[in-house]
Amino acid sequence: MKRAGPTDTGCPVLRSLKHVGEAWSILILRDALAGATRFDEFQRNLEIAPNILTNRLKSLVESGLMEKRRYCERPPRDEYHLTQRGRDFRAVVQALLTWGNQHLAPEGESVVIVNKETGEQAEPVMIDRRSGKPLSDPVFTNAAGPAANERIRRRYPSMNQFPQHREADR
Repeated sequence: MKRAGPTDTGCPVLRSLKHVGEAWSILILRDALAGATRFDEFQRNLEIAPNILTNRLKSLVESGLMEKRRYCERPPRDEYHLTQRGRDFRAVVQALLTWGNQHLAPEGESVVIVNKETGEQAEPVMIDRRSGKPLSDPVFTNAAGPAANERIRRRYPSMNQFPQHREADR
């Protein structure tokens, strides 16, 4: 029997991919973050087959990333709006955009992030709110969190293995 994909091990990356790890879903979210709400907008912008778009929108609604709102009864028509979970995906889209520009755009940047108030191009970097350091700094690593199962604990060190956390436990 063929497996439908990796088994859910509690890994947050895997769980995220199960909801948005398909190109059409990410592109629909990208367009929704830019303001698209209607089926025909998504279809026109993405040049996606209607049956695929229908399935992806349904999946995004079921995953809690979008919600469907009726805007016309005759004929029945719906809009698709981002939920908070969907709006929180903005940072992921921006990270993909930045990474793609940096590593996969030999012709140059086709889309950039711009500050609407100053017109200046942003230079995105993910930072730790507590220290202000970029997450790319080698001081950061992954660790098993409080809800980690045994499989995750085997792969990652415990938070308790790091100096500051050990001192806080005393």
